[in-house]
Amino acid sequence: MNRGRRAEYIFLDKLDYKVFVELLQETSEAWNIRIAAYSLMPNHYHMLIQTPDANISRAMRHVSGVYTQRFNSRHHHDGQLFRGRYKSILVHGDSYLLQLVRYIHRNPLKAGLVEDMDTYIWSSHKAYLSIAKKWNWLHKEFILDLLSGDKKARISSYRRFVAIDEDDKLLRNMERKKWPSLLGPQEFIDWVKTTYRDLKGSDEMPQIRELNVDSEGIIRSVCDYYNIKRKDLLTSKRGNFNEPRCVAIYLMRKLRRDRLKEIGKVFEMDKYSSVSSIIERLKTRMQNDLKLKMRVNKMEKQLTKSQEQT
Repeated sequence: MNRGRRAEYIFLDKLDYKVFVELLQETSEAWNIRIAAYSLMPNHYHMLIQTPDANISRAMRHVSGVYTQRFNSRHHHDGQLFRGRYKSILVHGDSYLLQLVRYIHRNPLKAGLVEDMDTYIWSSHKAYLSIAKKWNWLHKEFILDLLSGDKKARISSYRRFVAIDEDDKLLRNMERKKWPSLLGPQEFIDWVKTTYRDLKGSDEMPQIRELNVDSEGIIRSVCDYYNIKRKDLLTSKRGNFNEPRCVAIYLMRKLRRDRLKEIGKVFEMDKYSSVSSIIERLKTRMQNDLKLKMRVNKMEKQLTKSQEQT
């Protein structure tokens, strides 16, 4: 999902909508992504996609970049169109997936743009009601198969399904200011957290750090362990080794994969190179000081265990 900067319109006329749909088709073919559903609203869009090649970042960068160029060219604008990077949720392929299709297709109805879903032409809802070959590029067969094993009954099953109001739990998740990173049963969420916690920062998984330990949790844990206040972590004197401060910075980098610049902001440091130096110096000290290494390992285990229970 993405929206216009300052909630401004990203579609000004029918041709804009058409250009975006054509771009989705182009992108699905060029980047091998499977677009299962979409809904284009005046100031934002929703998409449900599957990425066999794990290239969501590159594909979405293409969508945002190319559409912005075409929009600006048509309307004699320049500069940024979208408010920033797209927002995404990793979805489990079961009933949650079907609920999300329903949520996307009912979006225009919920927004009051139409009174009948069938009359809204800028979503893939109409494609699910059609057997025309022009919609073959849309990855809808997989979704329809989840609704009915009988091909003749799939469209009627789909109609009945989307006519039902959205699930309350899903609505609460989708209407939160900050989206969850994962949507699915608890077993799925636990599996993802366990499997990918140690994955290094990646453009293809921009929200992976949200699965890791909360930054505030690290700061609280360090302060509690050393029995100090948060302000003590911000104090740094040349030549003095502030162990709690160094440990907090080290754990922030190791457990969350936060960028050096982001860590610097938390600890009021202007140069990211200084953050890097602190981390490397602590690593060296831990190699020569077994007790220090044990203290750091103990905090790390406590934080990891705490995260596994959330």
